[in-house]
Amino acid sequence: MNPERSGRRTDPDPGARLTIARIADHLGTPIVGGAGAGPIMVRDIDDDSRTIRPGDAYLAIPGSRWHGLDFEREVAAAGAVLVISDRPASLLPTLVVDEPRRVMGPLTSWFHGNPSRDLRIFGVTGTNGKTSTTHFVDAALTAAGEAAGLISGARIRGPGCDVVPARTTPEAPMLQRTLATFRRHGITCCAMEVSSHAIDQGRVDGTVFRVMAFTNLSDDHLDYHDSMESYFATKAAMFTADRTQVAVIDIDDEWGARLAAGTTTETWTCSTSRPDADVVATGIRTGPLGAEFTAHTPYGRARIGLQVLGPHQVGNALLALTSAVADGVDLAAAAEGISSVTGIPGRCEPVHAGQAYRAIVDYMHNTAGQHALFPYLRSLTEGGRLIVVIGATGGRDPGKREPLGEVAARYADVVIVTDESPEDEDPGAIRARVLRGARRAASALVIEESDRQAAFSIATTMAGDHDVVVVTGRGSDTFRRYGPETTFFDDHTELRRAILETPGG
Repeated sequence: MNPERSGRRTDPDPGARLTIARIADHLGTPIVGGAGAGPIMVRDIDDDSRTIRPGDAYLAIPGSRWHGLDFEREVAAAGAVLVISDRPASLLPTLVVDEPRRVMGPLTSWFHGNPSRDLRIFGVTGTNGKTSTTHFVDAALTAAGEAAGLISGARIRGPGCDVVPARTTPEAPMLQRTLATFRRHGITCCAMEVSSHAIDQGRVDGTVFRVMAFTNLSDDHLDYHDSMESYFATKAAMFTADRTQVAVIDIDDEWGARLAAGTTTETWTCSTSRPDADVVATGIRTGPLGAEFTAHTPYGRARIGLQVLGPHQVGNALLALTSAVADGVDLAAAAEGISSVTGIPGRCEPVHAGQAYRAIVDYMHNTAGQHALFPYLRSLTEGGRLIVVIGATGGRDPGKREPLGEVAARYADVVIVTDESPEDEDPGAIRARVLRGARRAASALVIEESDRQAAFSIATTMAGDHDVVVVTGRGSDTFRRYGPETTFFDDHTELRRAILETPGG
C-alpha cells in the first residue's frame, strides 16, 4: 500500500523485464499455483495495489492493519502476473518467502540491475536536519558539474521524475525504480534522506551508499523505537563497511561522537566547536538574512555564505560540505553550491506577501528542533512578539505533545494550538495534550483553534511591526488526514493567503 503522493509512480525501467522463472530462481523458491507461469515476463515490481500495472509483480506485505493479499482481487484485475508474499495467493502465481519486507529491498535492487552500484549515493540520516543537509549536498554536487538526482522528504527530483513524496524515504520498489530511472538518464550521483523507519523496515536494503552522513539524534520516534538506545542502534546500522563506503559524522552531537568512535568504515568528522574534527567551522556569524562561516578542511579553507535562515543550518551545511569533499568533490565548487541555496521547502521558509512582519513556515516537530530554532526566531522580533502556531500529528509519539506545547510557550508570546494531521486519533484529544503543556509554562497567551486556516488568520490578524509569525509542524508536508479523509493543505500557501486576506496585512 502507501503510494507516493503524486498519485503515480516513476516511469518503469524498460530494461528490467525478467521472467517469473528467473525471479523464482533468484529467490530460491518454487512457483506456487501457476503451472506454466515460468516464461511469463514481469515488467516491474510494486508493493502498492493501487498503482499496479499490467505485467507487474505484486509484493504483498503483511502489515499491522491489513495484509497485502487483502487486495489480491484488485491487483489481479489491474493485470498483475505474480504475487510475492508470505503465503500463497488464490488468484495468481505466487513466490512464497518468509519475510516479504526483508526480501523487498534486495529483490527490487536486483530486478533493476542494482542501480546504486552505478551511482554515487550520498545518504543523510539523523533526527533533525536531514532535508536541509540533503539539499545542500545536492547543490554542492551540481555546482561541481555532477548530474545529480535528489530524494528528500520535500521532493524527489531528477530526469523523468519530479514528485512530492509520501514519506521521507520511499518504499524499496519506488526507490530502486527511481534510481534506475536516474541511471538511465545519465545521473551520476544522488543525495538521499534516509529515515530510521526506512532503515528498520528494509527500504534501503540493497542500496549501496558512497557516503552516509549523520546529523544528530534526539528524542523522537520513541513510540516506534522504544528507547534512545534502540533508535541509535537503528541509525548506527548504516555506518558499517558493507552498507557505506564513507561515514561522515557531526561530532557536535554526543550520539554522533559515540557513533564516530565505533564505525568500521572510512570516517570523516565535522564540528562547529571541536578543533580535532576533520572539517571545522570557525568565524560563524548568523543574522536575519542567513549565516556565514569558514570551513577548514584537509584540502584548504572555504568561506560559505548561507542564504537560508537559522543558526542550525551552519551544522547542516558543514556536514554537506564534508560529505562532498570526502568523496573528492572540489572544495571551492562545493562551497559555492551550498552558498547558492536560497531556500529549502518548509525549513525556516519565509513567506512574503508584503506584510510588515516576518512570517515563517518550519517543520520543527520535536523539542530539540524547538530549542535549536526558537531563540533565533525570538532574536528576529527586535522587541516585537513571537507568535507561534503549533499542533501535533496523530498516530505517532504521543509523549512529545505536552513538551511541544510547553517549549513553544516558554519562547513565544502567543501560542495558537491547532490541528495538524490527526490521522485516526481524536483531534480534540491531541490538542488537549499540547494545550496542557503550553498552559503549564504560564508565560504566553494560549489560544485554541481547531481549524488550521482560522488559526493562521488569528496569527496574521494579531501580528504587527517587528512581530514574527511562525507556523510549525508540517513544513513542506502538503497532505493531512482526518480518519479516512485525506486533504491537501500547504502551510506556505495558506499562510500567505491569510496574510493577504488580513486587513492591513
